[in-house]
Amino acid sequence: MTGKIGLWQQIREDFTQPLKNDPAINSKVELFFNYPGVWALVNYRISNIIYKKGFKRLARALMGISQFITNIDIHPASTIGRRVFLDHAFGVVIGETSIVEDDILIYQGVTLGGVNLNRGQKRHPTVRSGSVIGAGAKVLGDITIGKNSRIGSNSVVITDVPDNTTAVGIPARVIKKGRNKDPMAHNKIPDINKELFIYLFKRIHALEKAVISQHDDKILEEKDRELENIYEQFLKSVKE
Repeated sequence: MTGKIGLWQQIREDFTQPLKNDPAINSKVELFFNYPGVWALVNYRISNIIYKKGFKRLARALMGISQFITNIDIHPASTIGRRVFLDHAFGVVIGETSIVEDDILIYQGVTLGGVNLNRGQKRHPTVRSGSVIGAGAKVLGDITIGKNSRIGSNSVVITDVPDNTTAVGIPARVIKKGRNKDPMAHNKIPDINKELFIYLFKRIHALEKAVISQHDDKILEEKDRELENIYEQFLKSVKE
């Protein structure tokens, strides 16, 4: 992560992120009423310092009040870098041992969660700089989301994601390699589950047709060729 700056400089930097990342904002006044993610981060910055000074109960209490107001649950012991933007942010959960580096965009409903109850161990994810995590995504366990990576909305990530890749699905799979030119274009992420279901439905339809036509070999061969093309496209979307 980039060099440390003072608390007030960091808070000021947090307040600049909506202006840089959200085209919907029309006035700086909106920062005080329409961006709970900014306020959750400000509260976290203060609570994190208090937590590190040993006043853990006070820090937890402050973040509990913040959670009640903003509907965002950030543990004060987590590590959050600079220029992080929680867009809309309702329902975001960032666990105790999470590490969120610089220049990261997190949408609403994202969970950076743990998968075990072992105290003293790192149980939560590390999100490297430049990454984007789509709405509703669940990133679970002591795994690493690589630099400049993109996690599709509602994906469930349980293994490491390499640098400069896109991962989608349940469980998430890497479907694209190479740095994303437009990291916010989630509408362009292919739906690999949809492609697989299309293949399965057409395969069932072909088998039904074959039975009805009393094992007409010509019909079956035509359907097989069509299905093989669909399946090859599906495999290509997964391997790219």
